[in-house]
Amino acid sequence: MSLYAVFEKAARGKLPAQDGLVEVCGEYLGKAFAVVAFPAHFYVVAPVEPGWVHAVLPPGDYTAPLGARFLTALADRLGTGIGSNDAVLAARAHGRGEVLGLRQVSGQDHRRVERAHRYRDDVRAWQTGDGAGCLVPGRGVAGRWEVSFEVEPHARGRGLGRRLALAALGLLPAGTAVFAQVAPGNSISLRTVLAAGYAPVSGEVTLPRHPGPPD
Repeated sequence: MSLYAVFEKAARGKLPAQDGLVEVCGEYLGKAFAVVAFPAHFYVVAPVEPGWVHAVLPPGDYTAPLGARFLTALADRLGTGIGSNDAVLAARAHGRGEVLGLRQVSGQDHRRVERAHRYRDDVRAWQTGDGAGCLVPGRGVAGRWEVSFEVEPHARGRGLGRRLALAALGLLPAGTAVFAQVAPGNSISLRTVLAAGYAPVSGEVTLPRHPGPPD
């Protein structure tokens, strides 16, 4: 089964077997490598040898794949940096359009769009009419659709983030699995995507092939 299919099933609530396995997906699957943690099942998405992975990871330690020791060893082997340790949440697009009146923009000078280009392909950007909100879908790990959003400081606390997360479900084709990655410490964004109907499916650390400035 492809990793894309694994994510599709996870978005429907069907998680991989809790068998303690660590699978290595060595083919190039996007702009970033990743370590994905489902409950007691893990994927190392990087061009490394399975033997090396299993030699570095202590058997039976379910915290090790996303732990600092393994991530540092993996980053050193790949010659890259280490991204955020995120919770991954998923929802299904309905494809009925959005009600915010978003306008598609190039977004070349927007920090959120610049960051998305480091991790994703087919990046698109929309803004609210007043520029207070930015929504950025793109294809990330295994080619899945991922979405990020940002609300300007003066417009926060009014539910715009939740409406942006919901808008992504209207912009993409009906039935598409849509994923959002949120650092657990960013409790505001985590509550926002939960309120928009996204459900937790996994944890993940991405390792961009070409690290940019600090996020």
